[in-house]
Amino acid sequence: MASQTHIPSWVRIDGGVDFQASVRVLNLGEAQVSTLTHPALWSERTAKLVRQCDPESYQLHLIVRGGGTLAQGGREAVFDAGQFILVDSSHPYLGRRSAQDGRSETVVIQFPRASLGLRSSTVGRLATVPFSARGGIGAVLAGHLFELMRNAEDYTEADTTALGGITLDLIAAGCAHQLDATACLSPEARQRALLAQVHRFIRDRLGDPALTADLIAAAHQISTRHLYKLFQDHGMTVAAWIRRCRLEQCRRDLADPALGSRPIQTIATRWGFIDGAHFSKVFRAAYDTSPRDYRHLTRHDDAVRKLTRTAQETPTTS
Repeated sequence: MASQTHIPSWVRIDGGVDFQASVRVLNLGEAQVSTLTHPALWSERTAKLVRQCDPESYQLHLIVRGGGTLAQGGREAVFDAGQFILVDSSHPYLGRRSAQDGRSETVVIQFPRASLGLRSSTVGRLATVPFSARGGIGAVLAGHLFELMRNAEDYTEADTTALGGITLDLIAAGCAHQLDATACLSPEARQRALLAQVHRFIRDRLGDPALTADLIAAAHQISTRHLYKLFQDHGMTVAAWIRRCRLEQCRRDLADPALGSRPIQTIATRWGFIDGAHFSKVFRAAYDTSPRDYRHLTRHDDAVRKLTRTAQETPTTS
């Protein structure tokens, strides 16, 4: 399955392994994002396979669980969870994926070499060079990929096209940062990557009632005016984006049965709403119902689903 949906390669496993694996694929136009889980294995792309089929693509692997080694183009690398590593389809490689507690997990983005807007010779210097997914633009890209796959079933065709462009911009920004080649990015790509970083910064600090445009701008070393323009170009103000993100987190908590005994004001405060009356007002404006009624409604819907499932699973007699 992986050879059909990704770069063709030979895969072999250690003898005696109970091989259980899964592949989930999300197509985003030029980019394809996948999650793969499997036991430890070897993956080899031979010179013969390169001659038979070369999509002239890069694969960027986000290592989520387990580690491994990769040899390509005369270079060898050791990588671990929390890192990215780039693979070039035009050159043979030999890779080993180790498992943690019997399982290896990876998010793989495959995309044409020409789609980043950077010279292939420039990006190629990053092949087999692991870099961190735990800080800076790498963390923004990793968070973006996790969100992509978490909500994959909800996207429309228009969504996937837009998300594909954002994903490629973030990959280009991440690669350019590692290569100290940010100046090679187009102005549009730099702005979109910056906006994605700002979005991640805001989401990580939603519970801070002191989160302001001035604070966000200073953290990204830009003027407040520049920050306002970033959001205005996408039809939204900074304050509106913060409010929308906070409301979405509150809505999720109110619908979570595990938080059913938690007071509504506690949930609101957790996500930066200090004034209870103000929270109720903006929640009703966004979802056309009060927080209390929304929680009651989701509890009722959950009870109906459980009853329906129980009825379907209960055997009948005639």
